[in-house]
Amino acid sequence: TAEDVAGLPTIEGVTIQGKEIVAANAYLGARPVAEALTLGTDVVLVGRTTDAALVLGPLIHEFGWTEDDWDRLAAGTLAGHLLECGGQVTGGYFCDPGFKDVPGMDELGFPIGEISADGSIVITKAENTGGLVTKATVTEQILYEMHDPAAYLTPDVALDVTGVTLADDGKDRVRVLGAKGHPPPETLKVTVSADGGWLGEAELTYAGPNALARANLAADIVRKRLTSRGVKDPVRVEIVGAGAAFDNDASDRQRGANMPLDGEYRLRAAVRTDDKATAQYVNDEVLSLFCSGPAGGGGYRCSVTGQVNTASVLVPRGPVEAQAKAEEVTA
Repeated sequence: TAEDVAGLPTIEGVTIQGKEIVAANAYLGARPVAEALTLGTDVVLVGRTTDAALVLGPLIHEFGWTEDDWDRLAAGTLAGHLLECGGQVTGGYFCDPGFKDVPGMDELGFPIGEISADGSIVITKAENTGGLVTKATVTEQILYEMHDPAAYLTPDVALDVTGVTLADDGKDRVRVLGAKGHPPPETLKVTVSADGGWLGEAELTYAGPNALARANLAADIVRKRLTSRGVKDPVRVEIVGAGAAFDNDASDRQRGANMPLDGEYRLRAAVRTDDKATAQYVNDEVLSLFCSGPAGGGGYRCSVTGQVNTASVLVPRGPVEAQAKAEEVTA
């Protein structure tokens, strides 16, 4: 029940206790995917499922891997982990101009995984596409979201990559060996979604001579007006382009940053609140800067959107049952 889920300890995400639960989804593994393929389906539709299961499921179906064939299940999970983010393993996100250059990013090729029945893996990509597949790109993707390299937990297997080796197998081909598997945990991860109230966001650009000083003045005006009118909800006011990504607010750290006065800076104010009117009011204060703020503001954009907060909890896997069925769909 929603009450049961809300009472479980949160392992990551925001606090959901006391919030209205709107959804809860357990991460399923590869077995339901394999079962659906066994039914003769051409397309498999799944609910919340681990990314790697979308690769491991077809491998289980194709090669007949058993539920306790831990090393092969680990290899299939690793293959899925390498493929799950598409172009990341072929140079996307890996690319850092001047440090880690990647050719042909405008025509980045998606990866191809060649997996054998013994669990050996080759990662490659289609010929005549951009990007590259190297030991470096594969290494980075292996480590992506890898909290514990000795126990990457999934519903199917606990994957151990500490003994994985990589070898060049030709141009844009990397062979991956050495994945080890252990029994999975007795729990499943559940993503719980709860009512998160409202998010109000408004932005305004200041450009040209003395732009940073004008943007900082605008930020101070917004803060003081919201304070004087009794806004109690947390409001973030920042100057995008002046270190906002490295601070929790447009504070003395941003004001003291060695940024040019002339340039282009964007004021942003955001509030999270349970009161929609408060979210709209914060936006209105940014809008008022057009005629009641520093010179030269423009490019105003705003939004008020309902929010859903998420948290992760662990539940016993016993009560969670997955069923596969086949349906014929005609055009």
